[in-house]
Amino acid sequence: MEQDDWILHLTEVRKRLAVTAGWFVATLCVGLYVSPGILRYVKSQRAAADVEWNVFSFTDGLMIYMKCALLFAVLFTLPVLLYQLWAFVKPGLTESEARGTLPYIPAAFALFLSGVAFSYLVVFPMMLRFMKKMNQSIGAVETYGIDRYFSFLFDIVFPMAIAFELPVVMLFLTRIGLLTPERIRKTRKYAYVGLAITGSCISPPDMVSHLSVTIPLILLFELSVAVSGRQWRVMQQTVPNR
Repeated sequence: MEQDDWILHLTEVRKRLAVTAGWFVATLCVGLYVSPGILRYVKSQRAAADVEWNVFSFTDGLMIYMKCALLFAVLFTLPVLLYQLWAFVKPGLTESEARGTLPYIPAAFALFLSGVAFSYLVVFPMMLRFMKKMNQSIGAVETYGIDRYFSFLFDIVFPMAIAFELPVVMLFLTRIGLLTPERIRKTRKYAYVGLAITGSCISPPDMVSHLSVTIPLILLFELSVAVSGRQWRVMQQTVPNR
């Protein structure tokens, strides 16, 4: 009987992976189609308008094109992957647990997109302006390769996008009992220091830029604390009286 259960679980995993892989291939095809438009849009933005995208090998343009399509596919496969994971573990959850965890999927996706938008529209232009001024101040001739440009962009965008997942992570940790309001209060000052350090690392070294990045991170943390506290109170109210 246990072997039959194992086979059923394996079959279910294969089905979920097949659905996810199929969706990934479909979005990759869409990404290959829309990548030129995405790249033209990125180039038209003020942050990139004055930067020449040079290529230093025959494959640079192709590699950026493929990376853009791949990132498009990964981004829009993320909610499908999360849903398939949720659907796989759903039989082991109670009805209330299933209902309570399903909203994590759109919330995680929306927060990730918010992080991408904030880092691309706010943080990246600041960093680019600072780096250009620094290069010009030492008399350097600016010749940027398209590969280096996008590597610099991704190094800023994706850490910030992941940081924006903080509310979902804290909510999940609260739901499984690893995070409590008391523990948050004890670690709040350390969290502030960590966020300030993070903000200073991904922003230019001036006070305005530091505050422009650190304040949103702190607000995001406080939002996470509020969501976590609300979840904890709901959980305490549903605990049966002993």
